[in-house]
Parts: sequence; structure tokens; C-alpha cells
Amino acid sequence: MREFFRYRGSKAPLAIAAFIAIPLFFSSLMAATLALEKPRVVQWTSGGKLLTTWHDPAAANVAKVWLWALVPPLLLIVVGWVATRLPQGFYVSCVAAIVIAMATVHKTAIWEKHHTERFPNGVDLIPASNVQSNTYDPGQWEKTARETSLSLEHWTIGLAILCIAVAAGLRLRQHYLRGRVPPRFAPIESVHGVDVTPPPLD
Repeated sequence: MREFFRYRGSKAPLAIAAFIAIPLFFSSLMAATLALEKPRVVQWTSGGKLLTTWHDPAAANVAKVWLWALVPPLLLIVVGWVATRLPQGFYVSCVAAIVIAMATVHKTAIWEKHHTERFPNGVDLIPASNVQSNTYDPGQWEKTARETSLSLEHWTIGLAILCIAVAAGLRLRQHYLRGRVPPRFAPIESVHGVDVTPPPLD
């Protein structure tokens, strides 16, 4: 274990993990919003009838969404840091990005449904009967949010696969050219004309 922490490899795994973590964060933010965001519900009784109004989410709820959205990209960066101490760490970071991206959105269909149920008037909290002010119908924003999260997941996976392909291509090119390129400071044979000086006479 001590040798593991002493080893200092390339910083490329950490760098690529931090880069791929950007689209992963926004995908995670959309997914976390669908999973955790909820309005403040106020209920009271009037004339023997239960009335309900929905208000914007509380600050604590918004903070919770953002904190959970940071978990997948931070996890990827931690994997990237660990991968700097592995021989093939660059590929480890890329594969981890693919796995984490898929895990982040794997329940977005369920979260979309639950978010719609929590916002029965839509995320604008305005009933559809108010045609002048209503912007989102129930489920409309949720559908767009899930599509955005999945699209960003695809970008994350695509970047990871592209990085793997480029790194593998450079490695193969280096292996193919090894031994075919002369050393940088190889001695050069001098070329001169034929020696026409007559031999000395004894």
C-alpha cells in the first residue's frame, strides 16, 4: 500500500477524468432534479374542503439537488486520481466515465414519473386552466429534462470512447514505427569520391 502512494505516474488519467466530468455533471444535475426536487406544499381546510397550493422548492431542497449532482463527477475525478498510480490508468478513467454515466441516468424514467406527480400543475406551479400564464403542462418539463440528461450521458460516453480510440491509435502507431525510425543521433556514413592518388614509387 505504501508503494502505491509513492508511485507517481502520468497525470493524464486525472486530466481526462476532470474533462469528461463536465458533461457528466450536467447530466447528473438533470437526473438529480428529477429524483429529488419537490415543491413546498401548503394545505388548509376551507368550508370543510381540503385545499392545496404548491410553492417553489425550499432552499434546502435545492441545495440537496446540487450536492447529489456533484457526486458522480467527483467520483470520476477520484477514480482518475487513483488511476494516475496505475500502469494503464488512462483507460481506467475512460471506462469509469462510461460506467458512472450509465449508472447516473439508469432510473430517470421512474424519476420523471415521480417528479410529474410531485408537480401536478407543472414546474411553473400554474394550473393549465390559466392559459395566459401557464408555461409548462404536467410532465412537459420532465420529458425535456430526461431527454437532456440522456443526451449528455451519450456525450459523456462518446468522449470517453473517443479518448480510448485516440490513445489506442497513438500506442499502435508508436509500436508500428518502433524500429523503423533511425536513432536521432545515429552516425552517418561519409560519402567521398574515389581516391585517385597514385601509389608512391619505391
